[in-house]
Amino acid sequence: MSNELLSLMWVPFLMCLVLTGIHAYLGLHVIARGVVFVDIALAQIAALGATAAILVGFDVDSQVSYLFALGATMLGALVLSLTRSRERQVSQEAVIGVVYAVSAAGAVLLVDRAPHGAEHLRSMLVGNILTASGAHVAEVAALYAAIGLLHWFCRRPFFLISTDPEAAFRYGWRVRAWDLLFYATFGMVVTSSVRIAGVLLVFSYLIVPALAGVALGGTMSTRLLIGWGFGTLVSVIGMLASAVLDLPTGATVVCAFGLTLLLWWGFVHAWMRGRP
Repeated sequence: MSNELLSLMWVPFLMCLVLTGIHAYLGLHVIARGVVFVDIALAQIAALGATAAILVGFDVDSQVSYLFALGATMLGALVLSLTRSRERQVSQEAVIGVVYAVSAAGAVLLVDRAPHGAEHLRSMLVGNILTASGAHVAEVAALYAAIGLLHWFCRRPFFLISTDPEAAFRYGWRVRAWDLLFYATFGMVVTSSVRIAGVLLVFSYLIVPALAGVALGGTMSTRLLIGWGFGTLVSVIGMLASAVLDLPTGATVVCAFGLTLLLWWGFVHAWMRGRP
């Protein structure tokens, strides 16, 4: 039984590790920028693009469908970068909410005309990570490694704009251009991840490990290491619970993230109170 379980779960678990690696890092940026729901908004835009591809006759798993989704996400990234201003007269989170609402409504309109559109949207929400293959894991890992390398070379402007945008404007950085690059790469990650794991699981990997790191404090490197460790631990817990209890994998991992975060916050609070 244990060998059968291992053969079934080890590839999806590797995919979980890949998701942890890129999303925990991006989550630190998202929390620092105060745009927590940007992931859901871009994911919904990707769903809108993929649904449009279905409407014109392409299969949901086709490369053309992916390109439709990616193209829609790039337009969303452009909108988010253009709404960044030094004065911040309008909260960017409000803009994100509008983008999400409009793209969700657009997807509903297209689903009404697309064959099997409702099943597609359900798949985008909950995903099916158990269907991940070894080749798919390698493909996604290569894409995320390339994006991670780009972020490493651009780490100074990315982190400055995320943590201290006023200083970035003061130093003369072209903030909107850097934002466009950030959100474009972020959108590529979201579009690829949502096809595998669904909106809810991707959102959990983006926000919860980063929150675990932020709760304990320290440098960005420390927070990232904590986030990676937290995401890995929860992946193990969620995958095992899903297999042993015969529960849907994505939903189980999401719930494991929530419960483990509560326990982590309790630990951090008790540890902080015990410090001299």
